[in-house]
Amino acid sequence: MLNFQRKLSEMEQVILENMKKQNTVLWLNPNKTDELPENHSFSFQEVINAEKRLQRFSRYIQAVFPETKKLQGIIESDLIEIPKMKPFIEKNAEKPLLGKLLLKCDHELAVSGSIKARGGIYEVLKFAEQCAIEKGFIKETDDYEKFKSEAFRQCFSQYKIAVGSTGNLGLSIGIMAAKLGFQVTVHMSMDAKKWKKDLLREKGVKVIEYESDYSLAVEEGRKQAEHDPMCHFVDDENSIDLFSGYAVSALRLKNQLEELNIQVDEEHPLFVYLPCGVGGGPGGVAYGLKALYKEHVHIFFGEPTQSPCMLLGMMTGLHDKIAVNDIGLTNRTEADGLAVGRASKFVGKLMEPILSGCYTVDDEFLFESLKEMMQHEGIFMEPSSHASVYGPIQLLKEGNAYIEKYELTNRLHQATHILWATGGNMVPQEQREAYLNR
Repeated sequence: MLNFQRKLSEMEQVILENMKKQNTVLWLNPNKTDELPENHSFSFQEVINAEKRLQRFSRYIQAVFPETKKLQGIIESDLIEIPKMKPFIEKNAEKPLLGKLLLKCDHELAVSGSIKARGGIYEVLKFAEQCAIEKGFIKETDDYEKFKSEAFRQCFSQYKIAVGSTGNLGLSIGIMAAKLGFQVTVHMSMDAKKWKKDLLREKGVKVIEYESDYSLAVEEGRKQAEHDPMCHFVDDENSIDLFSGYAVSALRLKNQLEELNIQVDEEHPLFVYLPCGVGGGPGGVAYGLKALYKEHVHIFFGEPTQSPCMLLGMMTGLHDKIAVNDIGLTNRTEADGLAVGRASKFVGKLMEPILSGCYTVDDEFLFESLKEMMQHEGIFMEPSSHASVYGPIQLLKEGNAYIEKYELTNRLHQATHILWATGGNMVPQEQREAYLNR
């Protein structure tokens, strides 16, 4: 028998029973507040610092990754309207979706092709800067294009970087760290796709495979790094640097919305739907958006029916003290980036006053949506990304209580819905066709 930190409401007990049966659910967070409360484990200043550091590195990034020249070495994705997906959402919800429907195209992010590019690349760059400053190689006022020189590569070759990953974080850490000259090891769970492992090995990254899930890969990576003073472990469950890098996207999204003349205020609510694994990527985005838009933004995390670790952790108040296996789920899903059985406590606690809710989606829908998006919008995103598409469907089907509580009914026609993509453009053609023909 599980002992929960907080007493579940009748509705939450029903949700828990449905989760056990692998039914799709929508959980509304009773602890959400309007303002971003002061939190001593993280500060918005970290996000400001991250944006400044990424600016310092922009000349280096465009020098070694020519595909970033268009944005002067800033790794950022477009925000676009996807009106042709509205009928698909409305058909599944059996209700009209009022307002604008947009896609945040993190499936197209340069260098590593996923939402993990911001946080993963940022943490590697911060560690590289720290090593270079300690060795007297550089000052913050210097031109960071120097980082591409052989002297820097020789310096970094003495250090190791390790990470545990289901795939996309491993790609972002591996590609960036190998480019700088670090020795890199990625500990990968059984859910990681073969093509991601192959790509990392091509880049000179050491890949260690496990016949177990994400949590063990992280644990093993952490253990090995602890015994090596020259090894920096990127901790997807607890890293403030990763979280800061992810949160930078909110500052940039604000600029993009302004460029599109899209208002966000009391009369123009913003709804954002993010796929969620261990929680760092969507958590960083959510934190940044809440800091900027306060009560005018409504953020929902989407997870596979077999891997709803954040929903389970937040609803029970147990966070990382409960795993999806504890309620009889397998943690097996085609959405490899979301195949996480135990959520980050750091992120879950931080999200308690921020998140509007969590919902679950089954794998069948992910593939249906993948084909629909390709056919009608000409956009390919990997299955994990399509967890975002199910967000407005669940809100329309089961979110009446939320809409009424926050008096949104008469404002929905002026709302903006953003589906946040997580990965896609690195997927090889053969794998794309396998997904589309499934």
